[in-house]
Amino acid sequence: MRRRLAALATLSLALVTGASPGAGTTAGAQGFPERPVRIVVPFAAGGANDIVARLIQPRLEKALGQPVIVENRPAASGTVGTDAVAKAAPDGHTLLMAFTTHTVNPAVSAKLPYDTERDFAPIVMIGRSPLLFIVNADVAAKTFAEFLALAKANRGKFNYATPGAASQAHLLVAWLSSLAGVTMQHIPYKGGAPAVLATVAGETQVTVMSPIASLAQINAGRLRALAVTSGTRDRHFPELPAIAEHGFAGFEGVAWIGLFAPAATPRPIVARINMEVNRVIRDPMIAAQLDGQGMTPAGGSPDEFAVFVACEIARWRAAARSAGLAPN
Repeated sequence: MRRRLAALATLSLALVTGASPGAGTTAGAQGFPERPVRIVVPFAAGGANDIVARLIQPRLEKALGQPVIVENRPAASGTVGTDAVAKAAPDGHTLLMAFTTHTVNPAVSAKLPYDTERDFAPIVMIGRSPLLFIVNADVAAKTFAEFLALAKANRGKFNYATPGAASQAHLLVAWLSSLAGVTMQHIPYKGGAPAVLATVAGETQVTVMSPIASLAQINAGRLRALAVTSGTRDRHFPELPAIAEHGFAGFEGVAWIGLFAPAATPRPIVARINMEVNRVIRDPMIAAQLDGQGMTPAGGSPDEFAVFVACEIARWRAAARSAGLAPN
């Protein structure tokens, strides 16, 4: 674990400095791609990883010289689309645009049809951001402290929407509820976009969502953000307190989006895709678009991303135990 944390520190430095990919060569990737490349988004259209996939798609298509097709396969908290990539031919032509749920699922599900660490080759982290704790505009609470008081006075009367059972949002709200002594009803949806729309419509009163999937509705006044889930305040939302500030030390959940290939994909092909995606997200226009959605562009090497994924899986398993969500 110490080696992993040391490597994770290296990753953090790379994210801050904009370091380009480390060791690895693309010399063995001549001829790739030979046909269209498919990026599987395992959630509904309009969610964070779908938006990011479609943002980089035109630039990646130009760089690779082949069509890049974004395919949405929403079901079962992302496991259906994710499993399709795990079982795809390991030749770089089928990729997974994963969200944080990719590392949460192993913590809460004992029956995944794939092994999250062994069945995928991490390629690159594209971006990261805090999640926002959001309420419907009609909820009386104007601050996070007011919401906690309201929820305690109305036990079980608030419904919260998530992109799916066992998603990061589900785990975070369950964890928060156990720490704060509140009870809310979980309503899972098939992706971030349906969960946001359900909260806008008042089907649910609360959601925890990435900025990229929720800012439009917040800016329109249909939703109200009360806090961020990062350990400290985020530079994109300096007016919002971190949930940890309200007496929940150690409470933290940062969303990230990254690209994976099937595990046996040749290293030179992984390196080629990594190189091209790093170039895309370093483009000032793309970086500005990500930043405008509350997401910090990431980048880095496949090895750095692999270390990050392993550490995230361990961290979410600990959070699941704290929230009382045993793997099922």
